[in-house]
Amino acid sequence: GFRESNSSSRSLYRIASTAAPKKGSALKKRLVKLVVNFLFYFRTDETEPIGALLLEHCKISKEEGKNVFSISFHEEPERKYYFECDTEEQCQEWIDVLRKASYEFMRSSLIFYRNEIQKMTGKDPLEQYGISEEARFQLRARKL
Repeated sequence: GFRESNSSSRSLYRIASTAAPKKGSALKKRLVKLVVNFLFYFRTDETEPIGALLLEHCKISKEEGKNVFSISFHEEPERKYYFECDTEEQCQEWIDVLRKASYEFMRSSLIFYRNEIQKMTGKDPLEQYGISEEARFQLRARKL
């Protein structure tokens, strides 16, 4: 199913190619919606997204200033996407959820919990779902 955080939450949104937004520059108000590992953004008066960020190979950082965080990508670290929230708590909630949205995070969590269950029960919990030995081997091998 969908995993969403504050799907109707209003966030101010700005794309900047510099290290920080310029003083006095206006942020554009956008609605943002997280669906699995895509962060969609919308104009406040439209239902179709105007863009999306795939949250893989990225860094999510708290920025200096009031309730602001940024997303930057490893391939293009000088370009940052800035988000301003209404409160500090909302800002931290978005940071926490976005950091957990990537496939790599979900994959490492699956491996961790699979190993913990196997230690406790002596059985591979993925076996009952018909996941092949080859797929389990790939999970194990990548961990090394």
